Amino acid sequence: MEKVSKVFWISLVLASIFVVWGVVAPTQLGEMMDATKAYFLSSFGWFYQLSATFFLIFAIFLIFSKYGKIKLGADDDKPEFKRSTWFAMLFSAGMGIGLLFFGVSEPVSHFASPPIGEGGTGEAAKTALRYTYLHWGFHAWAIYAVIALVLAYYKFRKKQPGLMSVTLTPLLGERSKGWIGTIIDVVAVFATIFGVAASLGLGAAQINSGLSYISGIPNNFTVQLIIISVVTLLFIISASTGVQKGIKYLSNANMVLAVLLLLIFLIIGPTRFVLDLFTTTLGGYIQNLPSMGLRLAPFNENDASWIQGWTIFYWAWWIAWAPFVGTFIARVSKGRTVREFMVAVLVIPTLVCAFWFAVFGGTGIYFEFFEGLNVSEQSLETVLFFVYKQLPFTGLLIIVTLMLITTFFVTSADSATFVLGMQTTKGSLNPPQYVKVIWGLFLSASAIVLMMSGGLNAMQTAIIVSAFPLTFVLIAMSFSILKDFNKEMKVVKGKQVKNK
Repeated sequence: MEKVSKVFWISLVLASIFVVWGVVAPTQLGEMMDATKAYFLSSFGWFYQLSATFFLIFAIFLIFSKYGKIKLGADDDKPEFKRSTWFAMLFSAGMGIGLLFFGVSEPVSHFASPPIGEGGTGEAAKTALRYTYLHWGFHAWAIYAVIALVLAYYKFRKKQPGLMSVTLTPLLGERSKGWIGTIIDVVAVFATIFGVAASLGLGAAQINSGLSYISGIPNNFTVQLIIISVVTLLFIISASTGVQKGIKYLSNANMVLAVLLLLIFLIIGPTRFVLDLFTTTLGGYIQNLPSMGLRLAPFNENDASWIQGWTIFYWAWWIAWAPFVGTFIARVSKGRTVREFMVAVLVIPTLVCAFWFAVFGGTGIYFEFFEGLNVSEQSLETVLFFVYKQLPFTGLLIIVTLMLITTFFVTSADSATFVLGMQTTKGSLNPPQYVKVIWGLFLSASAIVLMMSGGLNAMQTAIIVSAFPLTFVLIAMSFSILKDFNKEMKVVKGKQVKNK
């Protein structure tokens, strides 16, 4: 018990209040969340846009800066995991379920209702993929990369506890250890809970849809509740084995299944069309990145609504996930240099995500544009299985997908219980088992409450609101590490002058 911090108890009380409120008055909670979501989206869209752009610019700056050779650890530290395993772990924790849930649904949705111009056209198809790349590409991974870098630097090079508050010591001094630091860590815990809970809700909905397609199991809240309960048990068991075993093996399994599914889908689908579409839209994405990443629509209410519902929501989601994903990536990145770390975390996952959406989304668009099928009219959670029906080996695709969703589900929740445990036990790299079990149960309970009180809308609200105060913390962390990097470079320069 001595390892548990004040952050644990404060977070536990607040999380309990939220869960009880959702169980007792889900409708009231849902209405309150809808009003809150509308306010934040309309009032602070500009803030989220500028913040996401800041992280991308900062990440690029670090790659080309003089700080690139600084190691995340002692100068003689070697990486704990080989590169392929390291990449698999950061990728499966970072995107996971979302790639399957939105793989077809997002590009097809943008194709039917694009952010600019008329829907259903060839130009709309290219725009759809460019904006999907925007949402899952450089901006998202820049947020993760910057936060993970800061946490890894202070944990492994400065030998500090792996807490968000500790990273602000260069700016706040001793106040980072007082009540201000406690508030910062509680904000990080809540952003993690809501960010991950939303993904668990999406995963449960999609597993239910796949089972419904295969066996006719009803697609409803009761079945999704059972799915969450079963997976909760699985990820608590997995979490008990630790990073070296459970998460490592699951991450590698995720990567194998994901690559298998991607290759099968590419080969049996409209291969040449997809590859042509990927090439042209990737170029368009890079060319239009600045304008898309800062686009708002002050003169057009419909366009503004689209940007708020998609782009702003995504920036908030990635920011809400940043403490969780950042802590986890930091945990497995000891021994990497700043430059190696930033390039790997920023560039490789962006290209993989872009190719994934080109294959899955491009195939969905092909069937609607050339075959006249109503792909875009399917629900978000069922559209992937609708596309599978148009391809050979439908049963195999569905089975592999359900296995992949389940392993992604377990890995994300597994990683999150470790991170929440770490955040609430003063940065311990081996949080007590009971702490991880408690947070595992609260993650699942929060996902259930969000589903009861408004489904995807409620999840979006929780993410957007929890990300708002956290954004200020993450920006401050960026300036904090810059301050310490400059100190370190002065010491190195001083030693070089002395040696001469």
